[in-house]
Amino acid sequence: MPSARSGLILSGGLLFLLLGACSKSSTTQPTPTAYTLVTQWGVAGKGNGQFNTPRDVAVDRTGKLFVADQGNHRIQVFSTDSTFLYQWGDSGSVNGKFNSPGHVAVDATGNVYVADTNNHRIEKFASDGTYITQWGSEGTGNGQFEWPWGIAVDANGNVFVADPNNHRIERFTSDGTYLTQWTSPSNGGPEFPRGVAVDDSGNVYVVNSDNGGGGNPTVQKFDNNGAYLTQWGALGSGDGQFLVPDGIAFDPAGNIFVTDTQNWRIQKFTRMGVYLTQWGFRLDSGSACAAGGVAVDATSNVYVAHWNFCCRIQKYALR
Repeated sequence: MPSARSGLILSGGLLFLLLGACSKSSTTQPTPTAYTLVTQWGVAGKGNGQFNTPRDVAVDRTGKLFVADQGNHRIQVFSTDSTFLYQWGDSGSVNGKFNSPGHVAVDATGNVYVADTNNHRIEKFASDGTYITQWGSEGTGNGQFEWPWGIAVDANGNVFVADPNNHRIERFTSDGTYLTQWTSPSNGGPEFPRGVAVDDSGNVYVVNSDNGGGGNPTVQKFDNNGAYLTQWGALGSGDGQFLVPDGIAFDPAGNIFVTDTQNWRIQKFTRMGVYLTQWGFRLDSGSACAAGGVAVDATSNVYVAHWNFCCRIQKYALR
């Protein structure tokens, strides 16, 4: 069994971090380097705009934010100024329902893809929440998953899914047809992959977790077919190092943002892996406010999903 600061833990089939559930503790404002807090919203609960372990956030081209509200088994949708718009989902395994959705992605036409983690599948919806299709089941075969996590879509509609417990990335068409995969950590492949993102050239960036200190936390870069290109990062707390990294996103300039979960911070890099800056999060109690997913909108505002203790979304701007 991994230690108490482990990255990927199985408990009743659910991947999670042992950092505590959401609470209603008061918070101090983080002091970012170069980035300023614009607004934040959310408290623990089940109502509109409330959260139970918000794990990821994605933004579409119209400025709508889609939040994977994991513990409430739903997707909530907001404007970029925090106004609640609508939601869909509920606990279950039938079409359009979820069992602990982990990550969410939006394609160029506004379709929404959800990693329905504990149902071991991907579900696809229209931007208004209308169910379109799904694919996947529990297992190790092509098109199967062991608790799918990160998800990304390229400009051609290819869908990339981080399958962490199978140590691989799987690639699908937009309707779920299996295309290919890559794996084998010893040969430059992913190890406990959690986050995945695609740049405007189709290169795929994968965030590998250290799984509680037992692995090699890195960001790896591959071409669109999975050929290894480069990587950066190492286990630790220094600039460019990670402890259980999770989410990853690009800004319009091609810079990369990584949620360094158990260092309680966001780190920013160039697409070549050069460290640029960081900012972090703490609670009044001294406990940490963990960041899960991260997204960046068309005007370079950064949105962070805080899922333990905080139960909130935060919006930052470069000043």
